[in-house]
Amino acid sequence: MTHRTSHRPAARRQGKYGVDAPYVPTLYGAVGIGLLAWGVVTFAVDGLTPAPWALFVGCAALVCAGVYLYTTRRGKFVVWEKLLDQLALRGDERVLDLGCGRGAVLLAAARRLPDGRAYGVDLWRSQDQSGNDPAATERNAQAEDVADRIELHTADMTQLPFESDQFDVVVSSLALHNISDPAGRTSAIEEAVRVLRPGGRLVVADIRNTRQYGAELERLGMRSLTRRAAGARMWWSGPWVPTTVVCGTKPR
Repeated sequence: MTHRTSHRPAARRQGKYGVDAPYVPTLYGAVGIGLLAWGVVTFAVDGLTPAPWALFVGCAALVCAGVYLYTTRRGKFVVWEKLLDQLALRGDERVLDLGCGRGAVLLAAARRLPDGRAYGVDLWRSQDQSGNDPAATERNAQAEDVADRIELHTADMTQLPFESDQFDVVVSSLALHNISDPAGRTSAIEEAVRVLRPGGRLVVADIRNTRQYGAELERLGMRSLTRRAAGARMWWSGPWVPTTVVCGTKPR
């Protein structure tokens, strides 16, 4: 049986996807502007040369804010397009996105599923992403012309509302680290593996705890495990906050 190709050339995004952890670039920007403003005022009012450290830290903070905003508005989309391309989807799969937010990865997957379906799970917390709300995700799905291919669920990643062996692919982007305790993250990984069909694939991108994810996946018997850096396009302010991608396959 042949399937229609699932690949769809990358197009300009039509949805509005917000900013991940919006307080972070806001803080960087406030520090940068504050220090530079202090330097200018010090020079203009008192005729004093601003402290070099203040100018350096102020400029560095603004650069960090710019890198962060690039990653959240552009870089992560480029990386995930490549990750989804590497899955070589047929187009009829069932894909689950854990912590889907406003749909950056969910809808990119849905575009590759003309005969399949993409499911998104989230608790819809605005501190994790600005404007995080299922209605925003649904509007984005309409804008991207994939509303008929998605299904949204309000649920905890540690207790997924799905039967076992249901999905061909499970993905997650910058979501599992929001579970604060190691036991909770273990439960989320166990749930992700549980709902995967034999032969199904898992792709998790995150900024921390990825060694734990890899160890848990190995314990659960996942095969073809890899753990690699996502690259500079997913630096969250700089190379000191990189994204790492963990992949594995559920044995048949």
